[in-house]
Amino acid sequence: MNIFQNLNNIKSTLPSHVTLVAVSKTKPISDLMEAYNAGQRIFGENKIQEMTEKWEQMPKDIEWHMIGHVQTNKVKYMAPYVSLIHGIDSLKLLQEINKHAAKNNRVIDCLLQVYIAEEESKFGLDEKELGEILQFVQNDNSLNNIKIVGFMGMATFTDDLNQIKKEFLYLKSLFDKHKELNTANCQLNTLSMGMSGDYQLAIECGSTIVRIGSSIFGTR
Repeated sequence: MNIFQNLNNIKSTLPSHVTLVAVSKTKPISDLMEAYNAGQRIFGENKIQEMTEKWEQMPKDIEWHMIGHVQTNKVKYMAPYVSLIHGIDSLKLLQEINKHAAKNNRVIDCLLQVYIAEEESKFGLDEKELGEILQFVQNDNSLNNIKIVGFMGMATFTDDLNQIKKEFLYLKSLFDKHKELNTANCQLNTLSMGMSGDYQLAIECGSTIVRIGSSIFGTR
């Protein structure tokens, strides 16, 4: 397995407007450094403690994306450095991120996670909850240290491409419905959907960020 080659193969298939997040959870720093030396600068982790340990040891020009479910009591550990948090699924979590971002004198970019799959195990907001959070953020003057920049979704784990496409297009339709929002802390320009198995379909459906792990680093 050649991480350098895998990365270049994937990047050659991505349109210029699509950002690649190398999902490096559970992988050793030596693997991440191989990707770094191949030019990759954006890495995604799903555990804050592991991400923080890697951040401490690796070059500081890396953008770290938190792509997993976030526990509110762990937010303080990543607030000094995290670039984008993909999985915001409650107002309480958004307020907690805002609090710790303020302590670090930062504005942290956030994606609202929308529930699009036909599985019970996934986190996320339904359409009504999404609308309520967007409404709250626009009208609340206290959330000055977060910025909602878009949405994230995870499709059903299935081989049925029609099902996956339907879910991706649903998320894109919600994104289009709200993308005119333009306040200091809410400007939607990012749609994070698609992983190793379905990222090309996600791009066709409007994704601007793909989260790819096993196709770069090999299976876990």
